[in-house]
Amino acid sequence: MSGSLVLLHLAGAVALLLWATRMVRTGVERAYGNVLRQRLRVTLRNPLLAVVAGAALAVALQSATAVSLLVGSFAGAGIVSAQAGLIAVLGADIGSAIVVRLLSFDLALLVPLCLVAGTVMFMATQARNWRQFGRILIGIGLLILSLRMIGEASEPLRDSRLLPVIVRYLAADPVTAFVVAAFVTWLFHSSVAAILLVVALAARGLIPAELGLVFVLGANLGGGVIAAVLSRAMPPASRGVPLANLIVRGTGAMLALLAIILVGAPIERLGDSAPQQLIHAHLLFNLLLAICAIPLTGPVMRLAEAFLSASATRPADLLAATEVSALNPRALDKPAQALANATREVVRICETIEVMLQRIIELYARADKEGIDALAALDDRVDRRHAAIKLYLAKVTVHPLTEDEALRCQELIGACVKLEQVGDIIVRNMLVHVSRKMERGLEFTEEGWRDITGFHASVAANARLAFNVLVSRDSDTARQLVREKDLLRDREKDSNRGHFERLREGTVKSLETSSIHLDTIRDLKQINSLLASIAYPVLEEQGMLRETRLKADSAR
Repeated sequence: MSGSLVLLHLAGAVALLLWATRMVRTGVERAYGNVLRQRLRVTLRNPLLAVVAGAALAVALQSATAVSLLVGSFAGAGIVSAQAGLIAVLGADIGSAIVVRLLSFDLALLVPLCLVAGTVMFMATQARNWRQFGRILIGIGLLILSLRMIGEASEPLRDSRLLPVIVRYLAADPVTAFVVAAFVTWLFHSSVAAILLVVALAARGLIPAELGLVFVLGANLGGGVIAAVLSRAMPPASRGVPLANLIVRGTGAMLALLAIILVGAPIERLGDSAPQQLIHAHLLFNLLLAICAIPLTGPVMRLAEAFLSASATRPADLLAATEVSALNPRALDKPAQALANATREVVRICETIEVMLQRIIELYARADKEGIDALAALDDRVDRRHAAIKLYLAKVTVHPLTEDEALRCQELIGACVKLEQVGDIIVRNMLVHVSRKMERGLEFTEEGWRDITGFHASVAANARLAFNVLVSRDSDTARQLVREKDLLRDREKDSNRGHFERLREGTVKSLETSSIHLDTIRDLKQINSLLASIAYPVLEEQGMLRETRLKADSAR
């Protein structure tokens, strides 16, 4: 087999590995995402439980990066402390190493079992959780299959004349090997996939264990880089945890590399074969890193926050710097192109609303005059874009439109109006609550704050669903969004019931913040209802909507 074919087969096997990992993560997030988030918020208050919870979530999601971004958003919203979030992410790194260990066992029999069972579950029912569980099983089956394909695809490399030359060069230059591994991990966007590839190559005798160990350390650095880079679009308060994790992992990996260069590593003590040695070294590295770093989480977080403070741009300033209109007047006589331009502009309003939703809960936790003014400026920007889009679409309707184009035009106008109303609720209602809370020096009870932040997190997640529906017009996502509206209604009742119980008990903080608490929950529910209504045109077009509710068969 020629070298190009070998690389093609290997690339296909790695691509299947990445896709299968994503498939498992998507299934877990869709089926159990809300439950996992709620449990995580509770357990992060205990450092030991935070490590365990982070590890368990990384195993479930097949990704420490996903956990890092999720926990970072919690820390940014004030739901958990940044230190507790960093501890959880250190646990997630251990969980990621456990995933590699589990996948190293001989699981060939699970491939047909998972594929058959998963396909039956996905095809035979419309129940959402069962379909997602089927998706998870299919993903696991493909994941194990991809590992076997990587081994088979790399087998012809034994006879390669070029590979030994490359291996000898990298073995003699561990710094270059370290950087290459970090880059490949970033390219894969998965440290699990990168390390499994290294283990597969070592199992075939294509790389020595000593070089594989350097690759493993580089993959750990690359894994930290992924989350830090992906969090760039998040508010500064949410970027601290991923950046702090990069500082910890990067420092640990470079110190370990330095020790290997100067002293060497007794890797033969970690197992009888090269794959076992690399897997155990990866697990041991993350365990030792967590043990050493947990006492230092405070200074590391302060270092990360100082760096972000020095380089941060406020959300309002960031959006102002990039404010360019997509409403090209020269496209008005081409309705399809004009509607695409309007869609782009509505998406920009969505982005601004998402920033406003994130920023308002941060102000509830830590209010300041500058932050309040910045949020009000964002609402002014929403109003300007809203007016410009309505005027632009009005000019589009002057030209002949097809039925689909006319419906899309009305859908965009309706969505634009709803988004503008969401911005008004945030600024005219919730920002008033923030100011009142700040002026009176009030504090929520721990239970009350947990209710508000949990409710807000659900609304923020639903907002992302609504924005996706607006662009993709996917009926499954639209159904999920409307179902989430019903779930939030029940959650509102539970929140109010708990609040009134605290009032009956005479809790002072509950008495002081009662009106702010209830008004905030009401405002968030109203925001959620407006966002959920973005899904109605899609469901109505598909015949899935009654006059007031989803049809029973589509709500399952």
